Amino acid sequence: MFHGSQLSPQQGGASASLWLTDAIGKGAAAPADARDWRTRLRDWAEDVELVPDLGQRVGSRTWFRGLATCFVLCAAALYLSPGFHPLPGEPQPLLAQPQFDEVRSQMITPLAMGADSGRRMGPTDAVQPLRETPERPQIELRAQIGGSDSLGRALSRAGVSNSDVAQVMTLASGDIGKGMKSGTPLDIILGRRASRDMPRPLDHLAFRARLDLALEINRVGGVLQVKRTPIRVDDTPLRIQGVIGDSIYQSARAAGAPPKAIQTFLRVVAQQVDLGSIHAGDRYDIITEYRRAETGDVEVGDLLFAGLHRPSGRGIDMLKWTSDGRSQWFEASGVGERRGVLSAPVQGRMSSGFGMRRHPILGYTRMHAGIDFAAAYGSPIYAATDGVVSYAGRHGGHGNYVRLEHGSGLATGYAHMSRIAARYGQRVRQGQVIGYVGSSGLSTGPHLHYELYRSGRTINPLSVKFTTTAQLAGRELAAFRDRLRQLKSLRAGLPVKIAQASAPSSALAQAVN
Repeated sequence: MFHGSQLSPQQGGASASLWLTDAIGKGAAAPADARDWRTRLRDWAEDVELVPDLGQRVGSRTWFRGLATCFVLCAAALYLSPGFHPLPGEPQPLLAQPQFDEVRSQMITPLAMGADSGRRMGPTDAVQPLRETPERPQIELRAQIGGSDSLGRALSRAGVSNSDVAQVMTLASGDIGKGMKSGTPLDIILGRRASRDMPRPLDHLAFRARLDLALEINRVGGVLQVKRTPIRVDDTPLRIQGVIGDSIYQSARAAGAPPKAIQTFLRVVAQQVDLGSIHAGDRYDIITEYRRAETGDVEVGDLLFAGLHRPSGRGIDMLKWTSDGRSQWFEASGVGERRGVLSAPVQGRMSSGFGMRRHPILGYTRMHAGIDFAAAYGSPIYAATDGVVSYAGRHGGHGNYVRLEHGSGLATGYAHMSRIAARYGQRVRQGQVIGYVGSSGLSTGPHLHYELYRSGRTINPLSVKFTTTAQLAGRELAAFRDRLRQLKSLRAGLPVKIAQASAPSSALAQAVN
């Protein structure tokens, strides 16, 4: 307790500190460390780094301390390791002779050492060898019609006797008149034979004669009898539409289009546009023949319609149509395919052919190296096919003359023009105007003298057919447009007209499977 004047808090604190110092200086005992040895060891370990990073401070006291720790740990691990000596185990008892015979019959051993297979009795005195192998009561086979194969040859390869093959062909000839589809499975059952020198009789045969007919032939009372099972089939064509991605083929295949239909689609479209001009985002439209049986089997036929619709550029709608006994592809407008190599150079009739003739001006017989087309003065003259202008100007008796080189040694010449519309070195396309009909040079009237060259020599232009284009009209055009409208009204995806049938019988299931 302090007496006298009052002290401020700061003064009081200072006085207390002086009092404690004086007390210690006078020999008062310091308080003992109350921490246990674990706490003191942990505090020491925190102050002393026993496991430093040996990649840093190399050569320092701390680094050598960590190296010593590493050596101590490695030595302790080696000293405490259990070793790699094998552990002794109890030996297996030896097999007795009967047990060894049973085990040997289940081993896979070389034939020279008496190999056996399967769990059976070992070769002891109780086993007697058979005089001959017993025959199976029947043999079930599954054959298949190969490429360019027939039903008879497939049955003969499967082991059916010639007499049974002849009976089968007699029973099924009316149902397989056009031959059988390659890959058709045949389910065959051969029965027990009377003796080993005779072939097995045919007891059962089931196969699909057509998509809409299954045949089953059974031996009843020693005689083969046929059972016909008709199958309902839906003939609705299959329509597949989609957007083109990186590839037309890959996009159409991913949508489920058959490979054969896609290949035909590409050939048809390539005749109308350059396939390289088709880009991602364009839409394709494929309609193909498609027959689906109630059993789930399908047959894909020919391509019927090919459509290509693009945001920019001309769209394509091509329909396969039979005209004058010939099937070809027509555009939606009724214009068909082009036939031939060269297009007609002018609209007119042929007035003079290729060969020897009396010249109307010179008055003597000489070779007429081309054909003449009579046409009105000033009628346009067209390039017969794509080419490069190799000559354009006056050319002696030809008058105003243009010659086109088409490659592969083929060239065409156009003479007696009134005016030339092409220039030397120009590349022209088939049907492009290169001049106009006139009567220049040795000519008695307006016409076109047309020549065809092969390897520099003139040949008869009629030896190469001019391009012709089929054009539908009248009732045929109306029927064509009705068919086109019918196909384009189909919904995309698998047809669903056919009703779900009940489960087929076992015989039909064998024929289908």
